[in-house]
Amino acid sequence: MSNQHASPGGRLRLLSPKTLRPDQRPLYDQIVGKLVPWAEESGFRAATPEGELLGPFNVMLYSPAIGEATLAVTGAEQKHSVLTPRIREIVILTVGSVWKAAYELYAHAAVARTVGLDEETISAIVAGHVPEGLSEEETVAHEFTHMLVAEHKISQRMYDRVLAAVGEKGLVDMIVLAGNYMTVSALLNTFDVPVPAEAPAAEPGAGEVTEEPDAEEGPQR
Repeated sequence: MSNQHASPGGRLRLLSPKTLRPDQRPLYDQIVGKLVPWAEESGFRAATPEGELLGPFNVMLYSPAIGEATLAVTGAEQKHSVLTPRIREIVILTVGSVWKAAYELYAHAAVARTVGLDEETISAIVAGHVPEGLSEEETVAHEFTHMLVAEHKISQRMYDRVLAAVGEKGLVDMIVLAGNYMTVSALLNTFDVPVPAEAPAAEPGAGEVTEEPDAEEGPQR
């Protein structure tokens, strides 16, 4: 995992909102208007007091057109997915655990609490263990995601289990979700993006947001 005491942007400097290029401004406004408030309500930090973006959001500003497209995929997946909010967070945390992506685990541990996952379950997934007490669908989602991300192939037995649990559409949705957060993890790890050094600990149950907002739709509440 990244060093919590490293530069807040990791290997990239945090881009100041005062010096953004014209092509960066729309993406910045989109993130600040929708995703930063969602992060705060969920219990993690996505911006500094000066308005600089943290985590993958700062990274995306360096390639704003690709960043906008990435957020559009995230929004489409969340909006049209048949996966439950709990399963989505289990998948995301499992990807982050395999990749050891510190900021992703920090952020989505907080989000996972808002959708009802308990501390024992979150800690088990982050540590790379199979969590106990989940439903069959949730357990299969975790095991499938771990196999896909860690082994890069799926056994017939696992394929049959996950297909029975979530169906063909759910399986496609899960793969796209996992792939999206593999991309996020790759960005975070390549640029060694740390957890905010002074980030407040998110309390269990903090926040009332159960879904990631559709950033593609722009700022709205």
